[in-house]
Parts: sequence; structure tokens; C-alpha cells
Amino acid sequence: MTIAEVTDLAAPFAIRAEVFIEEQGVSLADEVDGRDGDCLHWLATDGEGPVATLRVLPKGDVAKIQRVAVLRRARGTGLGAALMRHVMAALAERGFRRATLGAQTEAIGFYTRLGFVARGPIYDDAGIPHRDMDRDLGDTG
Repeated sequence: MTIAEVTDLAAPFAIRAEVFIEEQGVSLADEVDGRDGDCLHWLATDGEGPVATLRVLPKGDVAKIQRVAVLRRARGTGLGAALMRHVMAALAERGFRRATLGAQTEAIGFYTRLGFVARGPIYDDAGIPHRDMDRDLGDTG
């Protein structure tokens, strides 16, 4: 598996469309929010091709991780966690002090295992329950 920061967004968009629009029923208007140009993007590729992606919206020294998507064939393999750890280490190297994200409630356990802590109430985002989570980037292990 390789993980790289990318500027060509064709593969990330294709993964996001499959996961969010096709599988989860998120509208195209909610998925394509006009913020991709303001974000940093990462792509994970395995022997079969692009398989996972996420984007980061920088806000000062806080990195807002968004659009974390793993194709169905790679879920449960550890690839999503590897992508998150890689990106958090890269963000820490760039001087970001904290990462934040809006986790789908069914993924809270995944993010908790990566050191994120839930805060605030559950809220609706694109018809899916979410909860905000944060973690310090001082320890990305």
C-alpha cells in the first residue's frame, strides 16, 4: 500500500462518490461543497488501485479532517487506520497542533482507537448522525 498527498482529485472524487453518494445516499450537493480547493488531499492505493482518501481543511494550527472514505473491499483491513496515522504524522510535521473531525456515529469507535475524543452533541450532517471529535497531534502513534 502507498499513501501520498495528491493534487489530482479524480481518484479521491471517485472513491468519495462510491462511498458517500452511492452507498450512503448523500446528495451530490452535500458531497461537492466547493471547499476541495482549500483542502489538502491524501490517497491510499493498494495492489488493485486507489482504495481510500481523505481531505484536510487547514484552520490555523488546527487540521479539520474530512471526507474519510475507504472502499468496501478494503474495510476492516487496517488500511483506514494506516491512512489516518500517516496523515496525522504529516500534519504534525507541518506544525498543526490539533486535529478535529465530524465522525459518523457508527465510526466513533474507529476514531476513538486513533486517539480522538468525542465532544458535544450528536448532530445531523447530510442525513447521517455525526459527533465532533478532537485529538492533539503531539502523539500520532
